[in-house]
Amino acid sequence: MTPGERIPLNLLDSALLRKRAGAVAIGAVLLGGALGGLFGLFGGAVVGLIAAAIVALPLVLLAVTEARRKVWLQDGVVSVRAIGTRRVDLRAAGRLELLVTDVRGARTVGLLVSGPPKNQTLNLALATYAGVGGRELGILALRRLADVLATAGEAHALVYSELLVAQLRAEARGDAAPDRPLYRLASLAPQGRMAQRLRPDAVAKFVTSLG
Repeated sequence: MTPGERIPLNLLDSALLRKRAGAVAIGAVLLGGALGGLFGLFGGAVVGLIAAAIVALPLVLLAVTEARRKVWLQDGVVSVRAIGTRRVDLRAAGRLELLVTDVRGARTVGLLVSGPPKNQTLNLALATYAGVGGRELGILALRRLADVLATAGEAHALVYSELLVAQLRAEARGDAAPDRPLYRLASLAPQGRMAQRLRPDAVAKFVTSLG
């Protein structure tokens, strides 16, 4: 990796993020207006405006945050920018876990990392699947992440590096999404839970089975 090189790690492109954020913001304003009007009928205009603000503002803020979200890797450090910027040095991370989230039938596999410089925690989305398709980080992003994890000097980090390498090999072979390691891991997680961590020993066993 070239020193100072910035590798984007955005699972969703900026245009799609802005579109989704716009839809959330519009929905928030409509919902806030409807509830504000309802409360206003009973409590007056001021109560209605307060109710509308309480409902709409947090959702609008969430939409703005989502629209601004950028993720990148630079010199071994993963950075996530939304309202502010959080950073974790993968080479010195004290915590590395795989996290599977299940929201409305879409399962997302993320790498949960914590560590210096400020002992912050990030959830780095690696892939998201719905049905037999989905989105995955690009080849360059996965390759750079695998390289950094391989030099972290921690057993779990090496396992995750090997997992990403196996994912790259599956893509190079042209395997369909259901045959790729990240999809298979997402499928192994029990249903009915919005978010669940995969035990490191279970992930290690799975990676070993890939041969």
